[in-house]
Amino acid sequence: MGRKKSWRDMTKGQRIMLLVGGAINLALLGAAQRSIGKTPDDHIRGKKAIWRAVSFINFFGPVSYFLFGRRRDAEQGAIKR
Repeated sequence: MGRKKSWRDMTKGQRIMLLVGGAINLALLGAAQRSIGKTPDDHIRGKKAIWRAVSFINFFGPVSYFLFGRRRDAEQGAIKR
C-alpha cells in the first residue's frame, strides 16, 4: 500500500482539480442546506434533520437530496398556482 500524496507531491493539474472538486462540493453542500432550510416539511421526503446530515457526505449527499429528497409533486403544484 502506497503512502498518501502530500500537497507538494501533486502536480499543478492535480492541485487545481483538487481545489475545483472541493469548491464544487462546498457549493453543492451550501445549496442543499439552503434548500432544506427554506423548503416546507411537507415538500421533503423524510425528516429534514436526516437530509441535513446526509448532505454532508461528499458529493453523494447533496446530489441524493436533490434527486430523491424533494417531492416532485410539490414542485409541480407550486408552479401551477
